[in-house]
Amino acid sequence: AARSLAEFWAERWNIAFAESARRLLLRPLARRWGAKPAAALVFLVSGLVHESVVSLPARGGWGGPTLYFLIQAAGAWGEKTRRGRCLGLAHGWRGRTWTLVVTAAPLPLLFHAPFAERVVVPMFRFLKEVL
Repeated sequence: AARSLAEFWAERWNIAFAESARRLLLRPLARRWGAKPAAALVFLVSGLVHESVVSLPARGGWGGPTLYFLIQAAGAWGEKTRRGRCLGLAHGWRGRTWTLVVTAAPLPLLFHAPFAERVVVPMFRFLKEVL
């Protein structure tokens, strides 16, 4: 239902993280450095958090989650540029399409093969045995 990446990440996905990040990082950093650098840093922090819960247990795929969230930051920035506004990347069907493509296409960076092979598949095997 999100019409933009900014809406998706700020209001639709993981609201608890978004609220915490807004209160603890975005607002204080925005006062000091401005909104765009602060938002980019929040996406970077999100990438590093995901490295710790995806790449670390998988013992591989390093950098993929961080790159995924940097792509999200670039996409959110892009939809707010003059060109992005002219293309309608933050509203209507174009905004929804943009949001879907930018969030879904790079998902293999976030949930990379080492994570699938070393964490997800063993977890499902374990659940199959237990259940």
